[in-house]
Amino acid sequence: MTEHDRYVSPLSTRYASTAMQQLWSAKRRARLWRELWLALAEEQQKLGLEIPDSALEEIRAHLDDVDLDKVREYEQRFRHDVMAHIHALGDLAPSARPFLHLGATSAFVTDNSEAIVIREAMGIVLGRLVMVLRALESFALRMAAAPTVAYTHFQPAQLTTVGKRATLWLHDFYLDAIGIRDAIETMVCRGCKGTTGTQASYLDLFHGDHEKVRQLDQALATRIGFSGSIAVCGQTYSRKLDSRVLALLSGVAQSASKFATDLRLLQHEDEVLEPTESEQIGSSAMAYKRNPMRAERICALARHLMALETNAVHTAATQWLERTLDDSANRRISLPEAFLAADAVLILCTNVAGGLQVNEAVLARNVSRVMPFMATERWLMLGVQAGSDRQTLHEVIRRHSRAVSEAMANGAENDLLERLAADEAFSGVDADALRAELDPTRYIGRAPEQVREFSEGPLKGLYETLTQYEAPDEAKVTL
Repeated sequence: MTEHDRYVSPLSTRYASTAMQQLWSAKRRARLWRELWLALAEEQQKLGLEIPDSALEEIRAHLDDVDLDKVREYEQRFRHDVMAHIHALGDLAPSARPFLHLGATSAFVTDNSEAIVIREAMGIVLGRLVMVLRALESFALRMAAAPTVAYTHFQPAQLTTVGKRATLWLHDFYLDAIGIRDAIETMVCRGCKGTTGTQASYLDLFHGDHEKVRQLDQALATRIGFSGSIAVCGQTYSRKLDSRVLALLSGVAQSASKFATDLRLLQHEDEVLEPTESEQIGSSAMAYKRNPMRAERICALARHLMALETNAVHTAATQWLERTLDDSANRRISLPEAFLAADAVLILCTNVAGGLQVNEAVLARNVSRVMPFMATERWLMLGVQAGSDRQTLHEVIRRHSRAVSEAMANGAENDLLERLAADEAFSGVDADALRAELDPTRYIGRAPEQVREFSEGPLKGLYETLTQYEAPDEAKVTL
């Protein structure tokens, strides 16, 4: 059978990068297991166990030549994936066979290797978040002072700027980056904890020497790049750690979906549009259409990622006592799928954010259309200063505004200014003074300053803590 004859995940064939896929591959998993067995044996030897150098040399010689077909044959016999790998390595390294997996349980290789992969995968996600942040920051600074209609309840409210709205998206991703950075920096591995987390097997190996057991646990953690191991655990590390990771990835999906949903709304308004290719087809029937297909794809993949968070939540909540095996099959799917989905979502977000198009004429027209409504609060103040009652003026504005809105719904122009100028309640206000209140830049508040201050302050500070995180070169993915 070829890949065309069976189901293959679209995350692999269409959306996620090669770099992220390789992290979660069977080949990488097998290599990490062998590295962990080697590290365990070497550290045990250092602490006094009689493990011959020849055994260690044989393991080192066979870190890469994993025969996954042979492993599969063993697993069909034993119905146990870790034992299948142990036997396959033992065939290649017979001197090491008596010392492989000594004192360990399956979670020694599964949990510690997954901790390594999760941390590296979070590094890729963080690198991709930086790319999204920089793309959105550039757009926000460029459009920092461009007035646009702000919406609450998707109804015209007051004015903001295009750049300030982009900074709202930027801030969400900024929070995600902080969360993932902190998770990477504080992450621990499982270490050497034994079958039910008591380290009893290691205590036996070292003839009751608690200090050597503690040293082995710390040495193993250091060998695989962690500051330490989890303080206590059962057979596996607490699945709440997985839940925490998937909550962070779900947060990325939430930010991405908000960004993409807003863009879909703005593209409907013809104000801000996602990039498009010269020969891109929007509809097989309606040739004129330009659909926000990338933003829609972001929303679709983000929805899948947010749904995956619940897998980790339920797994953490339903582990019995020291452990049950109902986590295994679920985690084989939910962990890699979550990271592949996050990878795909952020590749798309970077592409979209880096190519956003603004129809400034449409922006200006839409602002002009609602500008008289935006200015009513200032007109109210002018009326009060002229000696009128504030509540009376409020009712006059409300009544005229509703009438103008109904007229505009039937195609009329916005003549609210003229109506207010002609109303007796505003007789003490100079109509020219009202018209002077219609400059949009007087209604955007500190929006431009907020964009620049966020860029030069919190965002710059975040970048300084992320210099070691870079996204790998993007594979050919379907944008």
